[in-house]
Amino acid sequence: MTLPPALRLLTASFADRPALEIAVSRAVLERVAAGALPETFRLARTAPTLSFGRLDALAPGFPAAVVAARRLGFAPVHRLGGGRAAVFHEGTIAFGHAVADEQPTAGTHVRFRALTAFLVEVLRDLGLDARAGELPGEYCPGTYSVNLGGRVKVAGIAQRVLRRGAYTEGVLVVDGGERVREVLIPVYAALGLAWEPATAGALTDVAPGLTVAAVLGALRRRLEADHAVVEAPLDPVTRALAARYEAVQDATDQPPPAALEATPKVA
Repeated sequence: MTLPPALRLLTASFADRPALEIAVSRAVLERVAAGALPETFRLARTAPTLSFGRLDALAPGFPAAVVAARRLGFAPVHRLGGGRAAVFHEGTIAFGHAVADEQPTAGTHVRFRALTAFLVEVLRDLGLDARAGELPGEYCPGTYSVNLGGRVKVAGIAQRVLRRGAYTEGVLVVDGGERVREVLIPVYAALGLAWEPATAGALTDVAPGLTVAAVLGALRRRLEADHAVVEAPLDPVTRALAARYEAVQDATDQPPPAALEATPKVA
């Protein structure tokens, strides 16, 4: 994975406020793209969240999908990157890489491949048969999905590109694959999306006893193997920007997708 010699690592999590959790990643991206922050890698613990993509928000069944998610205890949010509905919960890890780039569109697939390869390497370090590629019938399908043994999807990668930067992100399901299936069945039905629930799983399906803490450690070790990792707190300006985005990222009242493009100014 191509990253700078010194890498800023942000581990601040806001699991008790899922919309803010998404908003923090958006704020980090905008600050990195503006040159106000250095290139940053995020690792975050998560709470039960249903992350909807732009196409989901435009679907006639979106309100019903939001209701289905909330009924099962998952907070609905508008995701930062592209793709279709994905799931976070206590057994998943959110990760992301924010970079400044004067021509970000040209490097879209380079960034996708780099983050996917990074995750595959981490999972192989843990002794798992991790592979990149889309499985037939998987949820939130994508070329850069990560699966185990060509059988179950355990991670998806998405990307948000701005004028001068990009944020490549993903969610890794460590435990609780059954919870992913349970909530996505009614959500995808409401959205009118066909998929095969058997393709959704977790690392513990193959490696029982593996914990979120252990996987977070493996992710960090892989970063530290090649880079001088400098852990940093969430700075006040970025936190303030994220707080202003929190309501926009919250999908409870289904705000229009156009609202996601508004960029408030922070002094």
